[in-house]
Amino acid sequence: MADRLTGYRILILETREEAQFSRLLTEQGADVLQCPMFTIHDAPDPAPIEAWIGRFVENPFDDLVLMTGEGLRRLMKVVRRIGVEKDFISALGKTRKFARGPKPGRALREIGLEPQQITEKPTSEGVAEMLSRVDLAGHRLGLQLYPDKDHSALISAITAQGAKVDTVLPYAYDAQAADANIVTAIEEMAQGRIDAVALTNLGQVRRLFEVARARACEARLREGLAHTPIASVGPVVSDELKAHGLRADISPANDAYFMRPLITAMAEALANSPPRAAAR
Repeated sequence: MADRLTGYRILILETREEAQFSRLLTEQGADVLQCPMFTIHDAPDPAPIEAWIGRFVENPFDDLVLMTGEGLRRLMKVVRRIGVEKDFISALGKTRKFARGPKPGRALREIGLEPQQITEKPTSEGVAEMLSRVDLAGHRLGLQLYPDKDHSALISAITAQGAKVDTVLPYAYDAQAADANIVTAIEEMAQGRIDAVALTNLGQVRRLFEVARARACEARLREGLAHTPIASVGPVVSDELKAHGLRADISPANDAYFMRPLITAMAEALANSPPRAAAR
């Protein structure tokens, strides 16, 4: 059903795929306020990424773990620039591919491939748990990392299973460039101009509080969240909210931890109250 969110102003705090989420919300009639949590750039030094791609093409890894969809898309950007797209995709086809959640799976499908396994929990711990159930002894394993995260525990868990890990970090975050937008979003919530905030990964919760503390507006953030319905895509995000003394007001039903079920849950929850933001 279209137009289920007409008149409602929804804040989204996306680091990736914000355009897709915004489009889905807009199709339901929502007025979407987008607040990217980071500005994403290519890795400043392309040489290590090119060397990693070269090793993969020359001798495909036994296994590949994709931590983010953004990571594969950034790798493909380099692959196309250096002119080895066909060879790289061929190598990927020979490799057992693991995805940390659905987003890397979607990125693989964009180039005509499928992951062999997707984590039940889209976290590093979930990846380690998934890999603990497969034989990695003697394997060469490619691991695509993402910025601002200590991956040492995951790498140690993989090497403990007898695999040799070859990592690549194809992009970087510029956090400060987005700080001003985050402060503005906090103020919009505090002034009652947002009907719901939609959270799709735990990093968004952490980033909100990091910026709020750095800009001395944590009290304002908590004030805004106290009277703004919080929509959580699933238990990982909800647990992070609990760690900050908050709770999710809206969550998808039936363990459907994706964007469309989250939008449906928001539409159903907000249908019981008129848009507050529109009246401001």
